[in-house]
Amino acid sequence: MNHSAFFQIAFYMIVLVAIAIPLGLYMYKVMNGEAHFLLRVLKPVENLIYKIGGINPDEEMNWKRYAIALIAFNVLGCLVLYAQQRLQGALPLNPQDFPAVSPDSSLNTAVSFVANTNWQGYTGESTMSYLTQMLGLSVQNFVSAATGITVVIALIRGFIRHSAKGVGNFWADLVRSTLYILMPLALVFAIGLMSQGVIQNFDGYKTAQLMEKLDYTVPKNDANGAPLMDAAGKPVMEAQSTITQTLPMGPVASQEAIKMVGTNGGGFFNANSAHPYENPTPFSNFLQMLAIFVIPAGLCITFGKMVSDKRQGWVLYAVMSILFVSFASLAIYSEQQGNPLFSKLAVNQAAVDTPVLAQAGGNMEGKEARFGIAASGLFATITTAASCGAVNSMHDSFTPIGGLVPLVLMKLGEVVFGGVGAGLYGMLMFAILAVFIAGLMIGRTPEYLGKKIEAYEMKMVSITILVGPLLVLVGTAMSVLLADGKAGIANPGAHGFTEILYAFVSATNNNGSAFAGLSANTPYYNLMLAIAMWFGRFGMIIPILAIAGSLAAKKRLAPTSGTLPTHGPLFVWLLLGTVIIVGALTYIPALALGPIVEHLVMIAQ
Repeated sequence: MNHSAFFQIAFYMIVLVAIAIPLGLYMYKVMNGEAHFLLRVLKPVENLIYKIGGINPDEEMNWKRYAIALIAFNVLGCLVLYAQQRLQGALPLNPQDFPAVSPDSSLNTAVSFVANTNWQGYTGESTMSYLTQMLGLSVQNFVSAATGITVVIALIRGFIRHSAKGVGNFWADLVRSTLYILMPLALVFAIGLMSQGVIQNFDGYKTAQLMEKLDYTVPKNDANGAPLMDAAGKPVMEAQSTITQTLPMGPVASQEAIKMVGTNGGGFFNANSAHPYENPTPFSNFLQMLAIFVIPAGLCITFGKMVSDKRQGWVLYAVMSILFVSFASLAIYSEQQGNPLFSKLAVNQAAVDTPVLAQAGGNMEGKEARFGIAASGLFATITTAASCGAVNSMHDSFTPIGGLVPLVLMKLGEVVFGGVGAGLYGMLMFAILAVFIAGLMIGRTPEYLGKKIEAYEMKMVSITILVGPLLVLVGTAMSVLLADGKAGIANPGAHGFTEILYAFVSATNNNGSAFAGLSANTPYYNLMLAIAMWFGRFGMIIPILAIAGSLAAKKRLAPTSGTLPTHGPLFVWLLLGTVIIVGALTYIPALALGPIVEHLVMIAQ
């Protein structure tokens, strides 16, 4: 890597930790019900919400009631969002008169945004009205992120309470995390993005005259808006031409802010954060990268504060940072090396300095010139380390090893800072697994934060760790065997396999980014990926809440000479090894069939 890449990673980590510490302490006060600077302003709003909803915020829920409330709320959100899309043509704030979204795409999108995945098989600027974007998608961006925060806070309460039946009140946790954490942060970031040129309006789309006629092809749809397929199962393409270009408008900055802060990732436009209206400058790009990690990083500080041992939070932060910096360096290095096949053809990929970024040359395919390789590789690492899914470059155009990095980060369960709430509770599952392994080594009942880790907790941990690989590997296997699955592949061989594998990894781990080479807006993929997204999200949340309830009911044990310290360097490396080994052993065969063999073939030619 060059000096620019090292500087960007280092500067990013310094700014991140500088914001994470005060934010983490603030989130502790919010979720613990303590006084904070926004309470005087927003407390009347909070109380009004409780009054309208008939909620008693002081009423404790056991884990089952908490889970039922959470699932019921998200099922209702899914139904409402589905209905909004199906009725879109008859609803206001639709200046382009977009018709109703097809049933399979509506289902996929509803599940996607409710599950904090934001997988988008559609083109945003030509499918969704302003009302659907704001009242449907943006609302779910807030509450799906808040759901993740509620789960991790309930889990932490399980560690700090003893002989207790309750893990908190879901409705109070949901309201506080939305009102005091997500909304203020989204407002601040939206203002910052608008200052850089991200648009925010309700204007109709603009039409610009082109200098010459443009010929292109598009997939042909049936009367219901579903893609037509030929006898071979391939999309039917239709030739078109134009002498004008339509420039989409809309309330972009507000959705862009929460898509990043809430680690959602669903773009207002199809090009996502590569679109100049969503991400116009290098500084807006840095703001977006910072927004993705700021709450997950801050929650590590919140965790340490809640368990009354700040070192516990810093251990998790250290493990996440080591993994992140390592993978970011690998991704950027791989892209800066360029494509060896081009070198053999005497194509110049030598280092080229740009006035803005002093960015070394290399594999610039699929990347925006205004960001360059280092910022694109860093963004790809951040967005897949977190369950965000926003992209400022096309991962399909990365080198095989560069594309391997996002895949592996998602396959680790996106615990490298991870999604809002989801990253921390995923890492805590690995922490429990790590102390269990250590206990087996010395023949002692494992303990973590003063709670015994017994058979019930390990069964639930096993479910949370295995549900992802089950959904990914079964879904991928079915798709490479069935005609409907193979029909969406744009590239044959190892790369085509990677496209399918990436789609199911992204959906199951609630990331939402795409490899950009798979035609996934078909009834088959819309249904299959919706299943993966729903069970990938709530198939983990329910056992995690069960663990929270079990731990809360246990007595807290005082540490003894035989207790494994979980606040020092030894546990950092034990936890680091557990995360890597479990992830690697599960997915190595699938990776070998995709990016690894593609890399070997590329360098052998």
